[in-house]
Amino acid sequence: MMTVTNIAVALVALAATIPASGTPKPSWRDCADQGVPGMRCAAIEVPVDWARPDGRKVRLELARLPATEPARRIGSVLGVPGGPGSNGIEDLKHGAADLTELRRRFDLVAYRPRNSLWIQQVPPACMRPGTTLTETRSPREYEALAAAMAKAFTTCQKADRTGLLHHMDSLSVARDMDAVRRALGEERLSFMANSYGGVPAAAYARLFPRRIRAMYLDGTINQVDGWPRQWLRALPVHEQVFRRFTAWCADTPACALHGEDAGAVWRTLIRDADRRPIPVTSSEFGKGELTGWHLRGFAFSADPGPKETRWLEFAESVDKARRGDGSGFADFALGNARIWATPGALAMTCADGRGFAGYSQLREFRRQAEKVSPNFGGSAFDALGCAGWPGKVANPPRPLPVSGLPPFLGMGSTWGDYVWSESFTRLIPGSRTVAYEGPGHVMYLSGKKCPIRYATEYLTDLRLPEPGTTCPAE
Repeated sequence: MMTVTNIAVALVALAATIPASGTPKPSWRDCADQGVPGMRCAAIEVPVDWARPDGRKVRLELARLPATEPARRIGSVLGVPGGPGSNGIEDLKHGAADLTELRRRFDLVAYRPRNSLWIQQVPPACMRPGTTLTETRSPREYEALAAAMAKAFTTCQKADRTGLLHHMDSLSVARDMDAVRRALGEERLSFMANSYGGVPAAAYARLFPRRIRAMYLDGTINQVDGWPRQWLRALPVHEQVFRRFTAWCADTPACALHGEDAGAVWRTLIRDADRRPIPVTSSEFGKGELTGWHLRGFAFSADPGPKETRWLEFAESVDKARRGDGSGFADFALGNARIWATPGALAMTCADGRGFAGYSQLREFRRQAEKVSPNFGGSAFDALGCAGWPGKVANPPRPLPVSGLPPFLGMGSTWGDYVWSESFTRLIPGSRTVAYEGPGHVMYLSGKKCPIRYATEYLTDLRLPEPGTTCPAE
């Protein structure tokens, strides 16, 4: 997840000199100084606005690890990073050692997406929050939120010198991906997409279905089905994990809520905080208030962490917060409530239809969310900030035509994102999704051997696992 501290604000000029006739072959050079022996680097340029191919350009960095058995080489696998805003080249460097078997038959290719470049180049004005996000409980409050965000987006647009603000939708990213394919000289590509990378992966499947040899989706969001449905799918899973937490706390003397009904303590805390917000001071974000909405959206981690350290910290923070000390949640809650109200962060997702269509949709979503999740139901924080988005929703959620698509392979954690990956792959006939029976997110970048084995078999031989296949927690 994106935080304020990792947003760079240095302005960099964009390059602009590529013929409109096509994507030239990249000039590869050795870049083993990146820390991965054998890595080759290059760059291509693509239009900022694909509707104006002769207009301004943006430079995309590429990296490639050539197949180690070139006589048996099948083709290239392109990584599609998440975030949005993650750098695929960093993903490749991180995961290279765990993908040696896949690399026998494939060139492993990574690129730095346009939204990753935006993070480097975003003007400071675009990183000023339009507001501090809170629960909106009336049409008037929603309209005030939309007006504040519209003003912030307009200020950002005036400061933007990159041209990227309204061109970071996933259809544009998918067209960049196909430019990479053409630059590689490949008729078809295989893909490994993770997390938010599932949104441009779906856009690529929409635009270029016959250019896909294979598609592996790891912990990916299903934007095709719409953002509210994704939250509603995830909430029951979050409830199941929370029950694991309360059972663990009951059995663990070190848990700060041991000996009590931890679930009841939590529900009392969020109820009381909605009635009387807890004043807090963050060393990074200053003074603020924690409501039950902040706590439901930002406080609990489904991943207990090594030796349950995250759950131990959560229980201690809950214990302090019910006594009026919300310091354990202050930095994370206030930081996210602000970063998800900054135009620079939201510009990477609003054009993919992430926001609510209006207050009536928000109200209906909240009603359903509170019904299925008494511990975490409420307005989705990541969708609220897109209220007031002045640009076109270039890539709205809508049905995905499946003609010409090969079967996909999905992977996901039963503690979290499996429901997202599975709901996506279910749309493509013949596809499968493997359930990882433990916490985590993006298994192939986490070095999980069982998921990597299934991904390698699928990408190499186009062989899918049997229905119901699972991987044990590692």
